[in-house]
Amino acid sequence: MLFIQTIISFLRDKEYRDLLFTSTLIIIIGGLTYHYLEGWNFIDSFYFAIITLTTIGYGDFSPQTSGGKIFTMFYVLIGLGMILTFIQTVYTHYSDIKKSKK
Repeated sequence: MLFIQTIISFLRDKEYRDLLFTSTLIIIIGGLTYHYLEGWNFIDSFYFAIITLTTIGYGDFSPQTSGGKIFTMFYVLIGLGMILTFIQTVYTHYSDIKKSKK
């Protein structure tokens, strides 16, 4: 129940919503770009975009085209900070709510 309350309070805050929107937009741009540059299906494209920006990097997919490789270099530089900020903000928000409930 605390998790659901955290999500609801997170979405009520305009700054958090903007961060969520921006993070979602970055993932959508990456997924669509990989779909068209690499010819991957949408699931594989979005999977790769998320795995890349969260720095998990399983290695099961990698760009094979020059365009895909160049895009990935810029995508990581631009998107990594945004996604990590989003993850940190969600964690901090959850921790703050959890502490305030005690």
